[in-house]
Amino acid sequence: MSKKPDLVSESAGRLHLMAFDVDGVLTNGDLYFTPNGDEIKVFSSLDGHGLKMLREAGIEVAIITGRKSEMLVRRVENLGIRHLFQGVEDKRAVMRDLRSTLDLDADHCGYMGDDVVDLPVLRACGFSATVADGHDFVKQHVDYVSTKGGGRGAVREVCDFILAAQGKLDDMLNAYLHA
Repeated sequence: MSKKPDLVSESAGRLHLMAFDVDGVLTNGDLYFTPNGDEIKVFSSLDGHGLKMLREAGIEVAIITGRKSEMLVRRVENLGIRHLFQGVEDKRAVMRDLRSTLDLDADHCGYMGDDVVDLPVLRACGFSATVADGHDFVKQHVDYVSTKGGGRGAVREVCDFILAAQGKLDDMLNAYLHA
């Protein structure tokens, strides 16, 4: 971690926007293609519920990815995520534009990516995270490294960390005990 644990929690506690990469973060990074050339992606339902919980807690969720996928469009629609940016070459510029649209400064924004191409946007945010199986160089330059791999609960772990840092996680989880 590039910050002390209490400072990382403080950074997560300030977030109003959390954005995520897709391949290697919301998925395990493997690319599957049918004989017709259609792409298949596998998403974690745990991660999806974590994203929904962020939204329910009032935190905007965005997806910023370099690839394009119709499967991703369906997944994002299913989760009710309003901010989807595909085929992006400059993720930092997209984050800057989104911050401007939402009237947020960098300290109130976070990003989770897994590879070196994500470093410019990771370093331009107040909170940065990567997956356990992310690139080693990226792990050296982010605030939080999950214990779980991409597409295998890493996003949920980060969502829970953010919600805990904001003092919202316990109430959200306890609501399921009384439902």
